[in-house]
Amino acid sequence: MVFSSLTFLFAYLPITLLLYFITPLKARNLMLLIVSMLFYAWGEPIYIGIMVLSILIDYVHGFLVEKYRADDRKARWFVAQSVIFNLLVLGFFKYWDFLAVNLSQLLGISIPQMHIPLPLGISFFTFQTMSYTIDVYRQDAPAQRSLIAFGTFVTMFPQLIAGPIVKYKTVAEELNVRKHTMENFALGARRFTVGLAKKVLLANSIGQLWEQSLASQDAGTLTVAGGWLGLLAFGFQIYFDFSGYSDMAIGLGRIFGFQFNENFDYPYLSASVSEFWRRWHMSLTSWFREYLYIPLGGNRGGTAKSLRNLLIVWLCTGFWHGASWNFVLWGLYFAGWLILEKYVLCDFLETVPNGLRRIYTLFAVFVGWGLFAIEDLEQCMAYLAICFGGGTVWSDADGYLFRSYAILLAVLVIASTTVGKRVWESLPVRVAEIAAPILMLAGLFLCTAYLVDSSYNPFLYFRF
Repeated sequence: MVFSSLTFLFAYLPITLLLYFITPLKARNLMLLIVSMLFYAWGEPIYIGIMVLSILIDYVHGFLVEKYRADDRKARWFVAQSVIFNLLVLGFFKYWDFLAVNLSQLLGISIPQMHIPLPLGISFFTFQTMSYTIDVYRQDAPAQRSLIAFGTFVTMFPQLIAGPIVKYKTVAEELNVRKHTMENFALGARRFTVGLAKKVLLANSIGQLWEQSLASQDAGTLTVAGGWLGLLAFGFQIYFDFSGYSDMAIGLGRIFGFQFNENFDYPYLSASVSEFWRRWHMSLTSWFREYLYIPLGGNRGGTAKSLRNLLIVWLCTGFWHGASWNFVLWGLYFAGWLILEKYVLCDFLETVPNGLRRIYTLFAVFVGWGLFAIEDLEQCMAYLAICFGGGTVWSDADGYLFRSYAILLAVLVIASTTVGKRVWESLPVRVAEIAAPILMLAGLFLCTAYLVDSSYNPFLYFRF
């Protein structure tokens, strides 16, 4: 079940809100745990057992880490047990077939593939549960006494499937005590509606242009202009798709009394690739920095170790996104850009006008989206080769597509900037108070009309 589905919007969510708010305060974690389990079971009922096992193992290990904290060796061992368990679960379901194929070819042996469907959101909730025992070990948060509260943290449906990745320490206090106010409900509902509109009206609409580009490649009619138009379309689709989902998750979290961290900060305004990754999928970037890069030594210990740590982190970042060589290549691609900016281009970029730096960043990022979007490496390389001159430059079909999507592309460009935010903040308070519910109702109406009329409603990050 996706947030941008009629079933969620007009059945699951209203019933869930009703049940949650008529439940006494002391039992609301239990209610949230139950409805979250039902949400997950809607698409993956057979994998509920894995989630329950993960909850129990990490819950127990949190206590063990806290109990033996005075004996650092034992505490570290219990943290390691928890991390290893989570990585084994993630590795088995997500990477077994990939490793089986590649090791069989490398070693000349036959390792059977399992062809097991990937549990939804496994990359997200395993990272969250790993953060728990690490936070307890670092004394960033106490061990959670309530199994129900801990289960709520792991299964919370607003961010269960696709984040943002919520560290335990971020919501540790709110799991025990949180406030529910009309203001938070209203702000959460507004944020949810904005995210829904970004996902349904913008991401879905431009995603169809990306699908047409892939179809043109299959038909052998893709041109240089068409290839870049496709990359542009995918870059906007994944941004409004994923940031829209994050907005919906953050909004729902606020309705239920949780303050989730932001996940996007207008990344397409970045003036360097390094800045882009400080603004894009910030919860993942922060997780890798805090739980992998810094423990590895960060930028301490000289240039060689710093380069090693960057490569490890970005290799893991790419591999986290999927069991395919294109994701590995994508991670190493961005590692290369970050290394170049840090050790080669840093002084030069300071002399370049900000507008040119933004163009350079967008070029690097959108080429990267080509690596990210097409899992078949041969097809991926063929697509990028066409973009860089390996085909006809222009066709009449490109002109038709550009004219058809010109207004939408202009809207997407503006929506990727802070223009809308600045205009909204400049409105008189009274005008904003009147306009907010009107715009929300209009957004819900348009999204509903789109969903009723269209069967195209993918969510890109579900596969992770």
